[in-house]
Amino acid sequence: MKRLVIKVGSHVLSEQNRLARGRIANLVDFLAELRKRYEVIFVSSGAVAAGYSKLKIDKKVLANRQAIAAVGQPYLMSVYQKKFEKYGIVTAQVLLTADDFDSRKRTHHARNAVNTLIKNGVIPIINENDVTATEELVFGDNDQLSARVAYYFDADMLVILSDIDGYYDSDPHRNPDAKMYKRVSQIEDAALEIPCDPNHTFATGGIVTKLKAAKFLLEHGKEMFMTSGFDLSDARSFLIEGNQKGGTRFCGGTS
Repeated sequence: MKRLVIKVGSHVLSEQNRLARGRIANLVDFLAELRKRYEVIFVSSGAVAAGYSKLKIDKKVLANRQAIAAVGQPYLMSVYQKKFEKYGIVTAQVLLTADDFDSRKRTHHARNAVNTLIKNGVIPIINENDVTATEELVFGDNDQLSARVAYYFDADMLVILSDIDGYYDSDPHRNPDAKMYKRVSQIEDAALEIPCDPNHTFATGGIVTKLKAAKFLLEHGKEMFMTSGFDLSDARSFLIEGNQKGGTRFCGGTS
């Protein structure tokens, strides 16, 4: 059975300073459907967005963001647990930092824990440990984390469900004639120098962070698929029906 890492960003998970429960319900329905065909690892942003709905303090102050994340992590997990319960699916929280991938020993232990969860029918829900990972909280993003998870935890593909529905030849918000790339086998360094322009209060990256994730995976012989997290029809067509109607697939060669 193939293994997927599904990553969902804060923009998809939240709206108007609170969790977007309707989208979360649709997402859980989709993940439960995927689990019939794949081993699923779920990388979820949203701790700060979830926490801010309970603790409304200035997010621009680092200590405040850490406190908000500390409130948000268990709240977000409780929402997921309730949604997955109707499918009889048990979930587990796994908090990681960049340091966990800098140590072979720590990576090995984390991989063993995730493998054991999957073997026992549990869906691991991974997030960056925003409460203690100070540097990562400021500069990091779950696009990079999910790429490392896909590589080090032996996934066949990373799927990013985002407010960005694919990789275009120019900014589709500014150019109505922008065309989406259906398949990309190589990412030039110049593409990674585009100014980062997150579109959401709780987001930490834009298209550049996703391209960096794709570049890392391409260089390590892995694939990535990026599509909309608001409308899951293209993700469902590609992952369940095997028909790529939309989104961008990053893969080497002609596979």
